[in-house]
Amino acid sequence: MFALKLTRVGNSVGAVFPKELLAKLGVEKGGVVYLTDAPDGAMRISGYDSEVAEEIAMGEKFMGRYRDTLRALAK
Repeated sequence: MFALKLTRVGNSVGAVFPKELLAKLGVEKGGVVYLTDAPDGAMRISGYDSEVAEEIAMGEKFMGRYRDTLRALAK
């Protein structure tokens, strides 16, 4: 298990990742990590995955295209 220290970054809060964790995730400074909901209610963090990034981009495109419809359905 890794403990992440939270620190102020401007008006936001950032997490400090130990170098061993960055290596395990396969990312470097400036890289992208994903925080997702796990089925058991926990949160899961993973390194950049081009397949996941492509799926997210497709989902964002879909939601942008059908934004009004999705808002109407949400009411």
